[in-house]
Amino acid sequence: MTFTATKTPVKIALRSGMSASLALSGVLHAYLYIDSYHAIPTIGPAFLLQASLSCAVATLTLLGGPWWMAAAAAALSAGSLCAFALSRTIGLFGFTEIGWEPTPYAALTVITETLTIALCVAMLVGARRRTTHPSMI
Repeated sequence: MTFTATKTPVKIALRSGMSASLALSGVLHAYLYIDSYHAIPTIGPAFLLQASLSCAVATLTLLGGPWWMAAAAAALSAGSLCAFALSRTIGLFGFTEIGWEPTPYAALTVITETLTIALCVAMLVGARRRTTHPSMI
């Protein structure tokens, strides 16, 4: 599956929206790392890694990265959502939280990550229907 080089307004909007939502998720995780999570073993560094990867992938995608950048963005967001769910149920690396704390950041990250996945899927499905030549997003 590949993307065509033609940049339609829909492709530009999808790519821009996905990049923005992924970058926002990264910024939220960076803030949470600095604010309080830096002191939590394993979880703190994971927040910093998620923030760094999200911002890097968002930037590369916005600049016209290859099709698999959208897949990487979706996988990164899905992984973050799974980690969030685990941290609120059975725990993750010995760390457990309850509910939607810290407010409002927990809800905002879930929204941005869900939006990122939805936009990535729209990009990838739309590209698969239209393309036959390798190119960039």
